Order: sequence, then C-alpha cells, then structure tokens
Amino acid sequence: MRIKVLLIFFLTFSSSLWAAAKIEHWQTEHGSRVYYVHTQNLPLVDITVGFDAGSIRDGDKHGLAALTAAMLDTGAGRWNADDIAKRFESVGAQFGSSASVEMASLSLRSLTEKPLFDKAVTTLKTILSQPTFNPVDFQREQKRTLAALKHREESPGAVANLAFMKALYHDHPYAYPSLGYRETVAQLTPQDLRDFYQRYYLANNAIIVIVGDLNRSQAQQLASSLSAALPTGQKLEPIPDVPMPKIGSMQHIPFPSTQTHILAGLPGSARKDPDYFPLYVGNHILGGSGLVSRLFKEVREKRGLAYSAYSYFSPMARKGPFIMGLQTRNDQTQKALQVMKNTLSDFIRNGPSEEELIAAKKNITGGFVMRFDTNRKLSQYVTMIGFYQLPLNYLETFQDRVNAVTTEAIKDAFSRRINPALLQIVTVGGQ
Repeated sequence: MRIKVLLIFFLTFSSSLWAAAKIEHWQTEHGSRVYYVHTQNLPLVDITVGFDAGSIRDGDKHGLAALTAAMLDTGAGRWNADDIAKRFESVGAQFGSSASVEMASLSLRSLTEKPLFDKAVTTLKTILSQPTFNPVDFQREQKRTLAALKHREESPGAVANLAFMKALYHDHPYAYPSLGYRETVAQLTPQDLRDFYQRYYLANNAIIVIVGDLNRSQAQQLASSLSAALPTGQKLEPIPDVPMPKIGSMQHIPFPSTQTHILAGLPGSARKDPDYFPLYVGNHILGGSGLVSRLFKEVREKRGLAYSAYSYFSPMARKGPFIMGLQTRNDQTQKALQVMKNTLSDFIRNGPSEEELIAAKKNITGGFVMRFDTNRKLSQYVTMIGFYQLPLNYLETFQDRVNAVTTEAIKDAFSRRINPALLQIVTVGGQ
C-alpha cells in the first residue's frame, strides 16, 4: 500500500517539463536499438520494448499480431496470469502489451528502488522471453476478441473505417484491421501464436526505450539484459510501397441508422516524408484544430450539417491515410459531402491565409511541451522516434520546423499530394 500511495503521489503532483529531451542511442550486442532519456524528477522509470510485429505481419491470418500481444501476460515461465499480476502489484509496477498496425510493444512502469525495480524487471523479462500461450487462456482471449469483432459489426463508424481502409489500400497490409475478422480469428490456434512470436519477437527486431531515473550505466545494463533474453533471427522483409489510386471511387454501405458516416481521403504521408511539416500544419488549419478549422466552420457553423467535421494525416512507415470525416442526417449526406469536397478543393487551390497560419503555429507550438510533460508521454514520443528512426533531435527542433512552414509551402504540398479527383469516399448509413 505504501508503494501505491507513493506512486500515485509522484504521478499526480509532478509538474516538471522536458522542453528539449536529450535522447541517447546505442545498439546492444544482440542487435536491439536502444533509446534512453535520463530524468531525475521522480524515482520512476518507463520501459518499452517494441517490435516490428504489428498486424502488417499477419499474412492471411488477420488478427494474429493483436492476439499474440494480448496473451503475453496470461502466462510466462512458471507463472499464470494471476501470479504475474500479483508480482507487478506487489512492487507498484504497471505492465501493458498491445499491437497496432506496425508495432507490437510491451511496457513497464516501475519505481527505481532496487528491490522493487529488480522484481518488476525480472517479471518483464520472463514475459518477454518465456510466454506460454496456454490453450485454456487462448480460448478465453479468442472468445473475447470474437465478441469485440461482433460488436464492431454493429457500429456504423467501425464499418465505415473498415471499408475506407480497404478502399485506400486494397491488398496492401495497411488495408486490414489490427483485430482481424471473425472468420480469421476463429481459425487461429495457440501454435499460430507461438510461431508468430518466434518469428518476430527477436532481439534484432526490437527497440528498447528507457525513460526515467536510471543513469547511463544502469540503462545499458537493463537494455543488455532484456536484449539477451531474446533470440536473434533473419532480417524482416520491408513493408511494400503504397500505390496511389488512379481514379476516385465512392461506395455506399446501407446501415439501419438515422445518421450517415462519411469518410473521404487518400494515402497521405509517411513519418519521414519531406512534406511532413507543411502537411501537418496545413491540416491543422483545414480540419485538425477543432472548432476553428475550415471544415468545422463550413460544415457546422455556416450550414449546420453535422455536429463536427475533421481531417487528419496518420503517417506510418509508408503512406498512412489522409482522412476527412463527418456524420450527418441521412437526407443531408450528399450536401454535406459536397461541402467537404469544396472546402478541400478551395484549400488546395488557394492555401491558408497568413492569419490562419499564424494562429495555427501559435496553437501547435504553444502547447507542444505539454505533450511530453510526464515520463509516460515522453516515453511514447521516444518510442515513436525510435521505431521510425527519426532524428534524435526531433523534439528539440519540432517547434522550429513548425514555425518555418509558409503558406506557399502548405499550398505546394497539398497541391502535389492531395488530388480531390482521386478521393476514395465511403458512406455508411440509411438510404
């Protein structure tokens, strides 16, 4: 109880900021890339071990990566799920595992007092290197996933998202949902999970992120220990490039609802895209800034066609999606869609005003430091930087890169990258 109270106190009352986190980087002798930030404000450390083992590696067994990650803490070594939970609880540590489209990860938050830290790390290392994928636990997780997938089919928004990603990416790995489909998840077996784990949870396919109150020597020892617990394997095949559509498309999916979900977009930008900042700042003006965005004003304020309207880029290793979306009454679908398309076309043709650009820059940079004002937030950013191998000074230079964007750069980037005639449009709702 004392440990829990201390941890809650530290997490609640920490107000320290990292305006320019110094990220140190090295590689372990087993091939894992390490990213380390030393913070001294709290006796706390956040550890993430990430793998190129997201759903893009599922093959035709969609949902395999997600189920593998979900089962990691259900049994490891000689411990079952209750044993693992009790070990973490006894030292005030927090553990999590997940898989997204591109990355699977394990995370640990622990106090750095040695007896507590050592027990937490030993437990993490056992989960990392000795998962059991017990058949009984597998059946329970499989049923839970199947129930979630059935529920997804009852959501028009989820149906729209699935169809939209398929329209953008067709047979590319990005087209398929991380959780998979009911028919594919139902066919998975514990051996499928073991095979996936053995193929992708490798030292030379891992990044290790350490953010917290450990010195460099302690961080090196920790990273080496975690990396050494894993085998090495063959280098993975790179993700294929994303082809751009040659023609626009529009698909309507009937759904018994009074509202229609509208999604429109294209393959957009990658994490290392040279147009990243003009597209990012430009989208903030177009549809990423909530109540003051162009889309919100045109769709909601001027015409009352939807409660909200938005747009965003979701960059990945290859071209992630550019998405515009809204939800409107069935009888207003075509009108709302036309306003959305007109707003985009006008933005591409004329670009933003200087006033809009100034306001966007102030909004983005003004709250930037709050995005990583805790160990956990900073750890998430460093994990992103490490996984996509972005420059180590990414956080230090972010605000300068934003401030360097011009209206001309935004107009140029959008005109080259987003062609309204090629939009892939999906609507889900009543006729």
